[in-house]
Amino acid sequence: MRPKHLRSLAAAVLLALPVATSTLAADAGPYAGTYQAAASTPTLIRNATVLTGTGERLEGADVLMSNGRIERVGSGLRAPRGAVEIDGTGKWVTPGIIDVHSHLGVYPSPGASAHSDGNEMTAPVTAQVWAEHSVWPQDPGFAAALAGGVTSLMILPGSANLIGGRGVTLKNVYATTMQEMKFPDAPHGLKMACGENPKRVYGSRNQAPMTRMGNMAGYRGAFIEAQRYRESWAKHRANRSGNNNDAPNVDLRLETLAGVLDGEIMLHIHCYRADEMALMMDLAREFEFEIAAFHHGVEAYKLADELAEAGICGALWADWWGFKMEAYDAIQENIALVDRPANGCAIVHSDSAEGIQRLNQETAKVMGSARRAGMDIPPERAIRWLTWNAAKSLGIQDQTGSLERGKMADVVVWNQNPFSSYALAEQVYIDGALMYDRNDPARQPVSDFMLGQEVTP
Repeated sequence: MRPKHLRSLAAAVLLALPVATSTLAADAGPYAGTYQAAASTPTLIRNATVLTGTGERLEGADVLMSNGRIERVGSGLRAPRGAVEIDGTGKWVTPGIIDVHSHLGVYPSPGASAHSDGNEMTAPVTAQVWAEHSVWPQDPGFAAALAGGVTSLMILPGSANLIGGRGVTLKNVYATTMQEMKFPDAPHGLKMACGENPKRVYGSRNQAPMTRMGNMAGYRGAFIEAQRYRESWAKHRANRSGNNNDAPNVDLRLETLAGVLDGEIMLHIHCYRADEMALMMDLAREFEFEIAAFHHGVEAYKLADELAEAGICGALWADWWGFKMEAYDAIQENIALVDRPANGCAIVHSDSAEGIQRLNQETAKVMGSARRAGMDIPPERAIRWLTWNAAKSLGIQDQTGSLERGKMADVVVWNQNPFSSYALAEQVYIDGALMYDRNDPARQPVSDFMLGQEVTP
């Protein structure tokens, strides 16, 4: 039996969580999101250093949140009646962090084989599977990420397959079901993988693909099928006479690939080497689709100008390298160089249940490496790697990613410069509701799985 003080604390945590309201309607479509913003009180943060996510840094500035949205950012703002006022002196305020590459919920903690739900390794192309159907909302990793300032995240399938399936963007809120976490109106992503992973998985079974040329043939074959599928449906709709008897068979795998061709599903590609990224850009030109981001991309610095020109983001690590051959040719200035062109889109991502808890410090490592190489990157630019650029790659930049009037009030209050080794997220707001408070145990959500578990201080 768990100690009485743990039972009472768990109850207090659950009772103190903000209650959902009906300010956002549920999404339409299959497995529709039912996310509803939690009830919030107008809140004014005064006299803080504010990084807006748009490239601005404001000293001694105020941030006003009202009705779940950013109302105003400026100086000398007046609090509405009944507002909570927070003294931000000495503190920094940023948009909520967005992690574009996470496996929380599909590879949850504890890391048991029963929880391995991220890779459908039954065929090289499994575009029919959706990561959201594996998400376990009780994963304790969600709360740990919230304590690190993460307010939204995309959950992706793993990289065992050439085309692994759809990813889903979530709001990082306590919930019972995945549908309650789905980011309103966010497009699906599709996860693809280059290089060693798919050829290793299937080559070890003496199946195709066994080589990188087999990988490429697999992508091309899949998209040729998708083109034909899309054409058959277009022809059916054009000739439709009120009868569906001659409709093509619905193919869930090809439905997803057709969604990429139509620009409705955003494409995210696990790809390390510059030569393979260039090939995937050629593939995109061949089949006339767009790539949202290359993920991991330790050699992205070699193609920084080409990526910027094509409008492709690089979702990258600060310094992971050398754990396999395709991760060998890495440099610590990679993210800074991808960010350097005028239209460069660099993102710091985690791909890790631990790394997601300190993405601000991962960003700081890049800033330090860049400084040693003669590139001084100020905090107001670096924050974009975690907020605005991340939102852009997920197709949600009109809703979040910056502190601009009318956007979701996804806000983090830091005890100091978020890129300091001593920085801590003190308060985290999602849609204007205080979802995490480092100084208040009742505002530190605990998943059902963790309730009553012995925790060593």
